[in-house]
Amino acid sequence: MGDGRTILRGGRLVATGVRTDIEIGGRHIAAVGDVGSGANARVIDLDGAWVAPGFVDLQINGAFGHDFTRDPASMWTVGERLRDHGVTAFLPTLVSTDLESIAVARTVAAAGPPPGYRGAQVWGLHVEGPFLAPERAGAHDATKLRPPHPDLVAGWSPETGVAMATLAPELPGALATIRALVAQGVVVSAGHSAATYDEAIAGFDAGATAVTHLFNAMSGTDHRSPGLATAAVADRRITASLIVDHIHLHPGTTRAAWRALGAERTMLVTDAIAAVDAPDPAGGSTLGSHAVHIGDHGPRLAGGVLAGSLLTLDAAVRNLLDATDSSPAEAVATVTSTPARLLGRRRRIAAGEPADLTIVDADLAVTGTVIGGDFSGRLNERTV
Repeated sequence: MGDGRTILRGGRLVATGVRTDIEIGGRHIAAVGDVGSGANARVIDLDGAWVAPGFVDLQINGAFGHDFTRDPASMWTVGERLRDHGVTAFLPTLVSTDLESIAVARTVAAAGPPPGYRGAQVWGLHVEGPFLAPERAGAHDATKLRPPHPDLVAGWSPETGVAMATLAPELPGALATIRALVAQGVVVSAGHSAATYDEAIAGFDAGATAVTHLFNAMSGTDHRSPGLATAAVADRRITASLIVDHIHLHPGTTRAAWRALGAERTMLVTDAIAAVDAPDPAGGSTLGSHAVHIGDHGPRLAGGVLAGSLLTLDAAVRNLLDATDSSPAEAVATVTSTPARLLGRRRRIAAGEPADLTIVDADLAVTGTVIGGDFSGRLNERTV
């Protein structure tokens, strides 16, 4: 991360910092080092703020009154506002639904944004279900669940709108489905699962490289009969996502996971639902086909089951800092380089990299965002 000032010159943006100077030409970083301001430039003074690689959220069900499972086209409306929270790329996430609805959402994602779109980039869908263990379904609609089979995911790929899929590796047909998805370029995450330790490892051996919201909706850490959570922590091939809202995980659990996983294997996600910054979240919300009630202990179904979160990604980073001994740079890595690497992408400040940046102050509150070289934010501007 670097601090200093940001300069917009025509189609170029320059951030001149004490530690890092960044020049952006078009949609990519042109140079890192000593950069001159030139003439006729708009200057945005960062006043000690930090410039980080752009934030990435790989699990978000909706926000601002919109639910992606119900209305996949709303991903573009949500994406426009996510940049206010420093998010430069995300995976709109579908909870368990029918295959026809998944096909509709794939079409929306693959078609790309509408003209004039300035929001966070959609890197594809995260299809969470319907191949989940019924006893670990959580807030998913149990009537939508079904056993996995390679034929059911034929055609799923990043090119056709699916970047990531969550399934339970112990289900009949799961291992063959994992292998098929991986061959098609989809990142597979194990989750909503009652897998034994050995069943979890079999899923990893088949190609799963992630675990969805570690400790939540999965077999746990019994010392004689370990399950998916233990397997995920023990296996260095696995990146584990965490929902750090201090509701899904006790801060002590967050600290233990952080000590075991570190920045390279910890990925923060929001699992946010439509109620986030909605006009009247207290009046109720939705998660897929379920009504959700908003209270002091998070969004829940009528029976008390947690149903996603009210978290934003910038708040998740601050919560991680509060709960652990992570440095700001390490905390930022959990929403930048780590999730990007999981998807075979990169998030770093270097020449030739995409010009996707998040500007934060000393408290890690977002003050500006750059997406594809396009800057917006709440910083003081002047002309030189």
